[in-house]
Amino acid sequence: MILAPWVWITLGAATAQTARFTLQKKLRGGTLSTAGSTFARFVWSAPLVAVLALGYAAATGQAATGFGADFWGYAFVGGVAQILATTCTVALFTQRHFAVGITFKKTEVVQAAIFGLLVLGEGVSGWSLTAILIGLVGVVQLSQSASGTGPWTAQLFNRAAGLGLASGALFGISGVAYRGASLSLGSGDAFLRATATLACVTAFQTVAMALWLGWRERGEMGRVIASWRVSGLVGLTSMIGSVCWFVAFTLQTVALVKAVGQVELVLSLIVGWRVFGERITAREWRGLSLLAVSIVMLILLPH
Repeated sequence: MILAPWVWITLGAATAQTARFTLQKKLRGGTLSTAGSTFARFVWSAPLVAVLALGYAAATGQAATGFGADFWGYAFVGGVAQILATTCTVALFTQRHFAVGITFKKTEVVQAAIFGLLVLGEGVSGWSLTAILIGLVGVVQLSQSASGTGPWTAQLFNRAAGLGLASGALFGISGVAYRGASLSLGSGDAFLRATATLACVTAFQTVAMALWLGWRERGEMGRVIASWRVSGLVGLTSMIGSVCWFVAFTLQTVALVKAVGQVELVLSLIVGWRVFGERITAREWRGLSLLAVSIVMLILLPH
């Protein structure tokens, strides 16, 4: 079976993102605060993305146009939502296992479908909706407390579940906003529109996070710079992943891109086991298995 280009690009995005979250967890665990780990993502990737976008435009003789109110509105909303979503995800790593934390974040698939329909008028097919709902059942399995005992309200409504759901909602909003920004540009191929959008967003995010750290966490920016050997890799993997995500968003609806991106769950399991020595409980395996079924359906069945 020949997969569409956006599928391969999404697989590349998921791989790079898993590597980035692994590095960010290492930083959060020993060197930087949650906000500092988030800032590390943007400060190193912003100049790399700018060089990539300008270099590609010069090499291909293209120019992106149409940076109007629609573009900047979408870009601002997406940029702020992504900062908050990344912060929630990094904070979540201190609550539960690495793989389970990534799974909580994957509620973005359901939420991106809703936001895409409401904001851009982009729906999903019956098969895709069925697969997404199966994945949601898996997420509910994983949203219980670590002990799995006590009142059902305590099992479903806890700090880890709240951070994961907030992260998913914010990532869903950011993905839809980024697709809206990229599609609003008046010229250029998919790669140029994606990288131009990403360059504007990451520049804004870097400035916004720098101002926040200067106000609330003095000295944290210095620690980010001092940890450049690891935080620099965070920026590099962030750039690779973000470019892939933005190109995929330009080519396909956010809900389907996010759905295929759930392959990240398999990668996070491998990372949690091999890098962090984590074990997954039987209940968590059941949830992850349901999510695996959802991924296979989304890849193989018609959209």
